Amino acid sequence: MTKLEGAALTAALAQVPAWMFDAQRHAIRRALRLADFNAAFGLMTRVALEAERRNHHPEWSNVYDRVDIVLTTHDAGGLTERDIALARFIDAAAVALGARDA
Repeated sequence: MTKLEGAALTAALAQVPAWMFDAQRHAIRRALRLADFNAAFGLMTRVALEAERRNHHPEWSNVYDRVDIVLTTHDAGGLTERDIALARFIDAAAVALGARDA
């Protein structure tokens, strides 16, 4: 995987507008709030299964109804298409579970 830069980075970020770009880490982050702990854990379970299938795992934390997620590809030194694809999966799962931005 190649680190996204320049026009490729701009185009990739446009695909995931709910995510914030962290230039210092060359990563994207999103904080989600769900109905309760069970819904938050359900989102994390869906993402964990997909992340394992893709062999690409997020950095994340959970406190009650909130899930904070950071995506970057450590081997590439920053954001790659793998991160964008996983972010799109997370966005779809979040919508299905009624998540909103925290």
